[in-house]
Amino acid sequence: MTTSALDQDANAGTTPVRDAHRFDEAALARWMAENVAGYSGPLTVEQFKGGQSNPTYRLSTPDRAYVLRRKPPGALVKGAHDVLREARVLTALADTPVPVAPIHGVCADDAVIGTPFFVMGLVEGRIFWDATFPDVPTAERARYFDAMNATLAALHTVDPAAVGLADYGRPGNYFARQIARWTKQYEEDADAGRDPDMDALVAWLPANVPAGDETAIVHGDFRCDNMIFHPSEPRILAVLDWELSTLGHPLADFAYHAIMYRMPSNIVAGLAGADIDALGIPSEVEYVAAYCARTGRETIPDYDFYVAFNFFRLAAIFHGIKGRVIRGTAASEHARVRAESFPRLARLAREAMETCR
Repeated sequence: MTTSALDQDANAGTTPVRDAHRFDEAALARWMAENVAGYSGPLTVEQFKGGQSNPTYRLSTPDRAYVLRRKPPGALVKGAHDVLREARVLTALADTPVPVAPIHGVCADDAVIGTPFFVMGLVEGRIFWDATFPDVPTAERARYFDAMNATLAALHTVDPAAVGLADYGRPGNYFARQIARWTKQYEEDADAGRDPDMDALVAWLPANVPAGDETAIVHGDFRCDNMIFHPSEPRILAVLDWELSTLGHPLADFAYHAIMYRMPSNIVAGLAGADIDALGIPSEVEYVAAYCARTGRETIPDYDFYVAFNFFRLAAIFHGIKGRVIRGTAASEHARVRAESFPRLARLAREAMETCR
């Protein structure tokens, strides 16, 4: 089974609420009656298969459907699973060209269902788990890629201060901070071991950060499977999973999205090895050029540095998963496949680094 198939099987659709994620549904219904305009019960609650980090639920009434995102119960790492932060960015972007689901209510009170949560509208449409968009006619695929490109460019051209997000992250020195963070995580996980490609990147990246700095609202995980497309048109109705959003460097965010061109499809949704000409998909060069045109750039001179950085970041994340698999704290098939992909990601990062040299 490919990783895209694993992702779809693991994340698509709903299931009865898991025992560990149950809460007082009557208390939620009372809160919604008082805080969500137009709400009318009775309320039915199911859990989405996805949303492993922050439990996510489908709330159904006779008239409409909602989505609830909450912090998971139990002890958490400080700063992690901040659903109120996610609600904040969605609210801030509501009147911008960036498509997001509407927020209907936010609750910071643990007493209602045990953790903070927010309720947003359920957006009906399509999620593509395969970056080749196999269910889309060849003649239309380029328009789907253009929609992704335009949406990310729109996000990066939103003025954070104008939408109340001037303090949403630390401006400046984004790469230095990120490289230090992921280097520390990589080097401290002794169980997962060391890798010569990662060691080379740890030494090279900090000394080769491109000159100049920019700050924009960044999504942090902008992939085709984190957005809902219109049921029949090449149009994005909502971008999902803002948990990693912050103020950061827009070119880091764009390159993370664009590494789909070099990403093997058996790791995450990627196009490496695909015949993109036959599929009607724009080339990587064309895709970068389209983003540049939308954001007022002539080129991205240090593009391969941003690619190397993003493969390094993803490799560090997968290295952490490998450590958890070895320690027996992440025993799923999904985690095992991720762990096995770590060396390939490290190699892809080093290949981009060598291109910079």
